[in-house]
Formats: sequence, C-alpha cells, structure tokens
Amino acid sequence: EHCTTAIFTITMKLAILAAYIATATAFAPAPSTPAKFSLQSTPTEEESIANPTPESTIDADAIVANAAATSATTTTTPKITPLNGWTPNESLPCYGLPGSLPPTGYFDPLGFAQNGISLNEIKRNREAEVMHGRVAMIATVGYFVGESFPSPFGITGPANDQLQQMPLPAFILLSTAIAATELNRARIGWVEPDFGNWSKTLWKLREGYYPGDIGFDPLGFKPKDAKAFAGMQTRELQNGRLAMIGVAGMCAQELVNHRTIVGTIEFYQKVYSGIDPYAACGEGVIC
Repeated sequence: EHCTTAIFTITMKLAILAAYIATATAFAPAPSTPAKFSLQSTPTEEESIANPTPESTIDADAIVANAAATSATTTTTPKITPLNGWTPNESLPCYGLPGSLPPTGYFDPLGFAQNGISLNEIKRNREAEVMHGRVAMIATVGYFVGESFPSPFGITGPANDQLQQMPLPAFILLSTAIAATELNRARIGWVEPDFGNWSKTLWKLREGYYPGDIGFDPLGFKPKDAKAFAGMQTRELQNGRLAMIGVAGMCAQELVNHRTIVGTIEFYQKVYSGIDPYAACGEGVIC
C-alpha cells in the first residue's frame, strides 16, 4: 500500500509538470526563420511585407542623395522680386521692360537687347538710356533758356560756347554738383567694387535696383500701380529719346553756323522770304 501511494504521488507530479511545460510553451516566441518545405505555395501579402526581397529593399543612400539634391536645387533657385511691378522674363524682348510703342513696337536694329544678353547688361543699357534721356531733356530746355535770357555772369551767344565763359568758381561748383549726383546714383544702384576681384563687380547693378529709380521724386509723380508706372516709364523714355536726337541736332547746327537756335530760325526766315540775311552785317563781320 505504501508503494502504491508513492507511485501515485510521482505520477501526479509528472502530470502537473507536463501541464506546466505545455502552458509555458504557448507564450514562447515563434522562430524567426520559417520552416523549409520542398513544396511551397505563393507567398501571401503578409509574408512579402515581413520578408522583403532584395529588389524591393529601399536604398537609403539613394534617398539621402536625392533629398540633398532637391534641397540644393531649392536653395540655389533665386527668388525673383518684382521691381515697380516689373518681373524679368527672359522669353520677352528686353526682359519685358516697358518702352515700346506702335507703330515701331519693339525696335532694336543694332541688337543691344538681343537673345543671349544677360539681365545685368539689359538693366545697365536701360540705366544709360534713361539717364541720358533725362540729361538731354534738361539740355533741351537749357539751350533755349540759356540763349534767350540774360545770364548772371554775362554769358551770351550759342549754348555751345557758353560753358567756357563761366567764371572758375561757378564752373567748380557746377562740376562738384554733377560729381555728387553721379556718386549718389552709383551708391544707390551699383554694386560696391571688389578690388580683389574687380571683374566680378565691374558694371554690375544691384539685383533690387530698377534702372533709373534713384528714389528722387519730390513732386510725387511716381505711380503706385504697376501698369500706370509702366505707362509713365514709356512716356519718359520716348521723350528722352526724342530729346537726345534733338540735342544732337542743335549741337551739330551750332557747331556749323555758330548761331543760336532762335537766330538760326530767324536766319532761314529771311532766306525763304527773299531777304538777304547778311544785309545788316558790317563789312568783314560774320553774322
């Protein structure tokens, strides 16, 4: 009886131990490598995701390189800011700057704004055109006013001959005023010279500078609207172009006959009226 009790006790312990092992096995992790069989079916979607093939593996280096290239492209692309409503457009003549009118429209027979000219060159040529046009308009008025009204320094005769009649102090003041104006324009619109690499900054205008807009508008004529500004800029350019041609003609005329503008008009009035224009001149006097 004692042996039977001992055997029963051992049997019960073995049964309890077996049940415990089975229970613990249910919570053990599954093996990472699936069992291999000689016959395998098509892998399911879950199996493909869990075990990707080499072809579907994403190349991390390619992603990093692509992201770096995209970032570099984004950072190096310049942001074009409109200047007085004008945005440079390489596909348009003269990068879309105003200044053309019917019937000629865009007129550039010498190719100063032909395809291939850089934006800086276009802006520099327009700067020169605008400033020379403004000087020519002032000079046109100066020719007539200077020859028609008496001067405080007793200056007389054709405008071509008046500069050398100026007293030295007045000439120095005039030269100083012109130099100060030009230096101020250069300070506003042009890039500071780099003497270590002079070719990098030579003739270079600032990116945010609109040709001719130096901020001088005491009478408030500059429009706020982009379309109105383009219209006024076109009118200024057309009047400046006409003034440059007119001043060149007046200067050439005075170099030929040494008469004032009004004097030349009176001279030819006599000629076409049948009157001798030299009748009032003294003997040996050129008039």
